[in-house]
Amino acid sequence: MRRSGRPVDDEILAHISPAHSTNINFFGTIEVEIEGELAALGPTGYRPLRVRDTLF
Repeated sequence: MRRSGRPVDDEILAHISPAHSTNINFFGTIEVEIEGELAALGPTGYRPLRVRDTLF
């Protein structure tokens, strides 16, 4: 940001870390493995319902 001419306060910059941003989606896109999702569908074309006993 500083290279582009925007002022950045050192106090704020001290709390910013790029190491913890891998799980943040900055672009609003979702990547989906199509073949894997299609393989998870049941014979009716829908995902099977989860049975409560398998949740916990």
